[in-house]
Amino acid sequence: MQDQQPQPHAQLAWREDAIPVSTQFDDPYFSLENGLAETGHVFLAGNGLPERFRDGFHVAELGFGTGLNLLAALKLWRASGAAGKLHFTTFEAFPMRPAEMLRAQAAFPEIAEVAADLAPHWSDDLCRISLPDLEFEMVHGDARETLPKWQGAADAWFLDGFSPAKNPELWSPELMAAVGDHTAANGTAATYTAAGFVRRGLADAGFIVERVPGYGRKRHMTVARKDTA
Repeated sequence: MQDQQPQPHAQLAWREDAIPVSTQFDDPYFSLENGLAETGHVFLAGNGLPERFRDGFHVAELGFGTGLNLLAALKLWRASGAAGKLHFTTFEAFPMRPAEMLRAQAAFPEIAEVAADLAPHWSDDLCRISLPDLEFEMVHGDARETLPKWQGAADAWFLDGFSPAKNPELWSPELMAAVGDHTAANGTAATYTAAGFVRRGLADAGFIVERVPGYGRKRHMTVARKDTA
């Protein structure tokens, strides 16, 4: 029996003692202005949330990072009074260690209550968390390999890999096609980037793509809706 290979983890530096920066991709994990506000603008509002929430609503994400998007989505789910469970699947090749995630999340007191609920569940090899209002799964490994094998279909995609200029693998036309293949009817996607090749990849994957105002200093971002015609 072969020894199991150790799980690769994120390599970090810290800016202003609060903002984690990937040394692998030379890119911060969230906006230097306000990461939580960026999540709200790009991923939540960009996917028409909370208006679309319903029992079993499924969010899928490329790039889990600090877990900020999950915490913001769960907080919004609870605030909206949605019944049942939010399903959240994330694809991550280099997960942070729990202590690093908690350090990054601590910069946002607005999500402290949700962060505290999830904190006991984090581990170096975490795959699933089940709470009364959440079913969470982390799929470890390269999304180019793991997403095509996934059996699920998302109602909303958070496309949150590192900058396309620094991490082009997570924005390739082939991966965008896999996103399209794993999107439910009338499903949506949103991302902070407005890079032309990303928008073209989403369009080729069957989405109606729109460039809209971005967060903070980003002039534009991208929202997309699965074309079911």
